[in-house]
Amino acid sequence: MNQKRVLSIFGTRPEAIKMAPVVRALAAHPGFDSRICVTAQHRGMLDQVLGLFEIKPDYDLNIMSPGQDLFDVTSRVLLGLRAVIRKESPDIVLVQGDTTTCFAGALAAFYEGVAVAHVEAGLRTGNLRAPFPEEVNRTLVSRIAELHFAPTDRSRRNLLAENIPQPQIIVTGNTVIDALLWMRERVGAYPRSVWKTLFGETLFTRIHDNGRRRVLITGHRRENFGQGFKDLCQAIRELAMNHADWDFIYPVHLNPNVRQPVNDILLRLPNVHLIEPLDYAPFVWLMNECDLILTDSGGVQEEAPSLGKPVLVMREVTERPEAVEAGTVRLVGTDKTTIIAAVEDLLGDPSLYERMSRTHNPYGNGHAAERIVQELAR
Repeated sequence: MNQKRVLSIFGTRPEAIKMAPVVRALAAHPGFDSRICVTAQHRGMLDQVLGLFEIKPDYDLNIMSPGQDLFDVTSRVLLGLRAVIRKESPDIVLVQGDTTTCFAGALAAFYEGVAVAHVEAGLRTGNLRAPFPEEVNRTLVSRIAELHFAPTDRSRRNLLAENIPQPQIIVTGNTVIDALLWMRERVGAYPRSVWKTLFGETLFTRIHDNGRRRVLITGHRRENFGQGFKDLCQAIRELAMNHADWDFIYPVHLNPNVRQPVNDILLRLPNVHLIEPLDYAPFVWLMNECDLILTDSGGVQEEAPSLGKPVLVMREVTERPEAVEAGTVRLVGTDKTTIIAAVEDLLGDPSLYERMSRTHNPYGNGHAAERIVQELAR
């Protein structure tokens, strides 16, 4: 049988998580010769996910270097992919989401005359500076791609409004739900001793103390750097000081623009637990164990509803409004007073908490990768 050669390109941890179900489905399908190129835009965090999902790249551009900026990342990905695409001559290139790797990968394929398929297409805020540079990356990839795998009907409508031809748009659900449900099943079988060793006796005990509330925090958005990050840290500090029976667990991103304000403001509070970034498996376990998630992450907004966890998003706008409309997510920005009020309202009102935690997830049921591969085969 004539196989289609597909080259999947990704380079960050979120991309790897969301592409893992797709590349695994491609590898299992007899109609595809699947190849993988990673850029290593996030080196260590990427490698964790590759090992977890047992993915072995055919190419590794290894572009990560200290102090690199968007100019460096874009140029290194473009130059590195030139040789890979010319050698492989793929029938189609798959890119995911909104990273610089995604945009530069699509552009490199376009320069070589190779068709591009965009996984998680059509998300929009309408503000080119928020999220930055992701909104621009997504929008530009949509001008290049020939197939658009939209996670929701709203994403499909966004693309139609930009004059993308309807036959090129396929609503699939989001592949992050495929990855999440697969991983939840795996971590559920791990013995408790694994988590006790990883998190330490004190934190593990607090996580399992029914008399305490657990708030999981993630924060790393570029548009929040500076005063926005200081404000959200001050909000967490005040909440922690006012609620000694609440625990705030914060896996702190490696970026110094995140680490410095977090350490300066939150380091010595007994119920704020600043830990190193987590692999995907323990992060899924921790999401499942917490009561509430405070985040500026896009992926967490999609994942948490499948675990029944309310999410407060520390951003002014989101390209994922479906969860806001469904009631599982609430935008609170980075204003200290707003964040504090939102957390206290949610954890102090059982009926509000119940409504947010039991709402249907608008991002799919775990079969997105299957739909993508079926469409590529067709």
